[in-house]
Amino acid sequence: MSLTEAVSSILPSVLADLRRLIAIPSVSSLPEHDDDVIAAAELVADLLRAEGCPDVRLLTAGGKPAVYGHYPAPEGAPTVLLYAHYDVQPTGDETIWTTPAFNPTERDGRLYARGSADDKGGIAVHLGAMRAFGGKPPVGVKIFVEGEEEIGSPSMAALLDQAGDLLRADAFVIADAVNWKVGEPALTASLRGVVDAVVRVSTLEGGLHSGQFGGVAPDALSALCRLLATLHDDAGNPAIAGLVSSPPAEVDYEEDRLRAEAGLLDGVHWIGEGSFTDRMWTKPAVSVLAIDATPVRDASNTLVPTARAKVSVRIAPNQDPADAEAALRDHLLSHAPWGARVEVEAGQSGAGAAISLDSDIARAALDGLREGFGVEPVRIGTGGSIPIVAEFADRNPGAPILLTAVVDPTSRMHSDNESLDLADLGKATLAEALFLQKLV
Repeated sequence: MSLTEAVSSILPSVLADLRRLIAIPSVSSLPEHDDDVIAAAELVADLLRAEGCPDVRLLTAGGKPAVYGHYPAPEGAPTVLLYAHYDVQPTGDETIWTTPAFNPTERDGRLYARGSADDKGGIAVHLGAMRAFGGKPPVGVKIFVEGEEEIGSPSMAALLDQAGDLLRADAFVIADAVNWKVGEPALTASLRGVVDAVVRVSTLEGGLHSGQFGGVAPDALSALCRLLATLHDDAGNPAIAGLVSSPPAEVDYEEDRLRAEAGLLDGVHWIGEGSFTDRMWTKPAVSVLAIDATPVRDASNTLVPTARAKVSVRIAPNQDPADAEAALRDHLLSHAPWGARVEVEAGQSGAGAAISLDSDIARAALDGLREGFGVEPVRIGTGGSIPIVAEFADRNPGAPILLTAVVDPTSRMHSDNESLDLADLGKATLAEALFLQKLV
């Protein structure tokens, strides 16, 4: 049986296992789902054991458990580490979902559910490749599936310190990026990093009657809004001194395609300057993710004494996150309006990465994608952040790191009605299996 035939034959069982995994609401950011996170880890471990993996264990360094599996390398063959994550984002407003978020539903060739694309689909690709080889891959394979990527992998550095020898490999495949289009695969050559912070603005000792003191005493919410408005210039470019950009991208989006994928409302303008891909991949971006203040339903004629917001900065692939965090803090503290008291609490921090695709292993991956999808793969950047990439790179100098994907730009990761193209699931599984075969 050819590898193509083998992958085709095992896909129904892979999809069934993916549905089982998706049905577990493994939301790492919500303590009420701690048991679900553990259940998802245990299911991934059980699935690896069912694929004949001789060494399966759960690893932890005080955080969410990571699943580790090891198929030893045949004599003279390299070892490849395959990475994915089983934790998922919260569902948000569940009334917006067409079908329940954790009830995987197939419509028009796509599987809709939270985690279907990000990143339980990546786990399915790895399991499918092992299943296609009957649990006997032609090279050494280590599978590492973590459970806290969606919260910035806070314990991963400690876990890699603790289990570094277990996680060494000759190459790393991170199945957590995005393809260029449905049916058109990509290898990612750059990732932005990320820093964020919660900024708290205070102007009053307590709430005041807006009629009695309005016009002389500043309310904290207005002060916060003015502070947040300083984060961008009039064109929408980040206005934080000290942020840098990386060299420009080699490809660009067509505007109509980007507008459709982003769901930009009619009449809304783009922000920033430069090519679309530079703005999304190689330049910094600043976003206000949340605001805490009096809800509208509870509002009274009262000046708000304190308000806070969460600010996120995606940083260029070559920016030091510590420098970016300091730049964000300095900006927020130095732009306080009306003498408002500003406090900044640093949050998530992760480095970006510039990834070389100039190696025999990278060329084997490109060949596998070309054969698996039947079209030429595209070399792209990604605006998102995957902190584990920099950790693997720092600890394994010279080992190629390959960012592959089963996600496409219409998958709506982190949003409502997240989905996975089922044809691309099969193609990505075949491409990974072909890649492993080409390494011997």
